Amino acid sequence: MFKKFLASVGIGAAKVDTRLFNDSVVPGDLLEGEVHIVGGDVAQDIDDIYLKLATEYKRETEDSTYHEECVMVNYRLLERLSIQAKEELVVPFSLQLPYEMPLTLGGTPVYVRTGLDIKTAINPKDKDALEVRPHPLMHRVLEAVEKLGFHLHRVDCQYAHHFGGAYPFVQEFEFRPTGNYSSPLDELEIIFNLSPHELEVLMEIDKRARGFKGWLDEALDIDERYARFYLTESDLYELDVEAMIDDVIQSHLH
Repeated sequence: MFKKFLASVGIGAAKVDTRLFNDSVVPGDLLEGEVHIVGGDVAQDIDDIYLKLATEYKRETEDSTYHEECVMVNYRLLERLSIQAKEELVVPFSLQLPYEMPLTLGGTPVYVRTGLDIKTAINPKDKDALEVRPHPLMHRVLEAVEKLGFHLHRVDCQYAHHFGGAYPFVQEFEFRPTGNYSSPLDELEIIFNLSPHELEVLMEIDKRARGFKGWLDEALDIDERYARFYLTESDLYELDVEAMIDDVIQSHLH
């Protein structure tokens, strides 16, 4: 009886450990691994075993900025099982990652949380970080922008419920210009919207203020220009992405 009491407060209770076969992924990948469960000092009934794929984004109010968690995937592995004292169970899983998940560039966290639901007990949990690298289409755009003389200054996930995506945030890539663009531009911001068949790229081209009219335009936020284009897998081999982006920027400067 005393052991059952201790298990109910987390002492000598079952433990869970998720082991990922690959913790470096790109959006749309298949994430595979195993959930290892080790029984504690007494038998326990587990009502649910779940995996949650989550990230965090910034949300601003009038007087503060705070972080919220967004669960992108809530995956149930098993329902109701009993684990005996010191028993070891291994539950394999295969999880399709969303195309809309953010990259971990700039310190954006993406992680898998594993949990066991046990009645009248502290639920055992485990947390594993993922590295989310750019999809090949994203990598091509980032590479082209850098070749045009921009350097990546900041990456942020910001609340943007009005954007209409799968999640209540967007990931913004902010570039600062050097070289030929250091004079006419303040910054270049990019948002990716990846799907199974194409990449939508949204660009915000922020022109540097020029004289009184330029200052007035900047004050009224009408100096910001927007552009949109799409890339498919065939464009990786057939399209000069650098030249195309250069043309888009130039067209918004005149």
